[in-house]
Amino acid sequence: MTQRAETTRRPKQIHLAAHFPGVNSTTVWSDPRSRSHIDFSSFEALARTAERGLFDFFFLAEGLRLREHKGRIHDLDVVGRPESLTVLTALAAVTDRLGLAGTVNATFNEPFELARRFASLDHLSAGRAAWNVVTTSDAFTGENFRRGGYLDRADRYTRAAEFLATARELWDSWTPQGRPRPFAHHGEHFAIEGEFTVPRSPQGHPVVIQAGDSPEGREFAASAADVVFTRHGTLEAGREFYADVKGRLAKYGRTADDLKIMPGVTCVLGDTAAEAQEKAAGIRRQQVSPQNAILALEQVWGVDLSAYDPDGPLPDIDPDPESQLVQGRVKTGDPLAVAAKWRALSEAKGLSIRQTVIETTARQSFVGTPDRVAADLTEFVRADAADGFILVPHLTPGGLDDFVDKVVPLLQERGAYRTEYRGTTLRSHLGLRAPTGKE
Repeated sequence: MTQRAETTRRPKQIHLAAHFPGVNSTTVWSDPRSRSHIDFSSFEALARTAERGLFDFFFLAEGLRLREHKGRIHDLDVVGRPESLTVLTALAAVTDRLGLAGTVNATFNEPFELARRFASLDHLSAGRAAWNVVTTSDAFTGENFRRGGYLDRADRYTRAAEFLATARELWDSWTPQGRPRPFAHHGEHFAIEGEFTVPRSPQGHPVVIQAGDSPEGREFAASAADVVFTRHGTLEAGREFYADVKGRLAKYGRTADDLKIMPGVTCVLGDTAAEAQEKAAGIRRQQVSPQNAILALEQVWGVDLSAYDPDGPLPDIDPDPESQLVQGRVKTGDPLAVAAKWRALSEAKGLSIRQTVIETTARQSFVGTPDRVAADLTEFVRADAADGFILVPHLTPGGLDDFVDKVVPLLQERGAYRTEYRGTTLRSHLGLRAPTGKE
């Protein structure tokens, strides 16, 4: 019996992954349990916890330039974070089954070199590598690279699609007998030819992850991704996104099982529902400090708001849509529309600046007793709002300990989660078909 046939007979299984935080305001830096985001020991500790919990993969984000705010390095950015693939290669030596996923930009890299690096990681880890494909069109990041900010926003997915297709051509260029074949690719963005230096990897291709909610991003995911990292955390939004993206697969000759949708979420546990809610509120207050509340407001308004009281009302001035006050951060939509939405919410509920930021920027969380969280996660997946979750802890490296110790056993008791790894590769963990190479 194949794994795919067996899966259809069992209740839908939950997939889990661990995100190593730090490049956004998720981390509560002031907590005494928060440790280094640079020392390898932190990466190792979180990865070992994830593997103990039988997670599918460990996920690293990455930025290509330190963000700036008012011309200075943003205080909440990680300064000195090691390069992702280097960290993942080191983790391959201290883990056995856990998938190793790295975010690497398709705008400021080249297919041959990046395909070689991921194929190398896949060999060194015995088939556990994954690539989170991201793009950028912002000239601020591009200043660190020769091509600057030349790439129009509309072109970033066309380049990424060709980049990924070219990488797959390279991964497929070796024969089943282990001999390299010449390759040649001539397209709009790349014209390369030669011989690829790394044999076909243990899982055929590294797993491809994609994050993007625009129509172009959804189409790219349906056409080329194995996993989608999404922000849709509510049941209703999750089901809409899930149905839309899965509904696009057929035209590419793919089935629903060929793509896993995994929103990024947080979990807060307590012995009682009230205790969990109190803990969750405390975490949000720590994440959105008075300083961070003003910073979040300035990201929308684009003007210096340091004179405003975080516990006072929102500014009565309009945002500056052309502002360059904040550099290196993804904009969250039309500043005027966002400001109008925030004002309406603030006025309706009588919220201060800080309270408004807390309410509007809160990541969807599963909050409650371990049993309640296990039940909610199971319902979410079985209602086709997701195939699993990428857990984003607010503490590093111990932020997943309680979840692994208290929630994972309950998921297993419900028959919703594995009790052991059944294979050795990341594709086997995710239930994905191995790509068919050329004869």
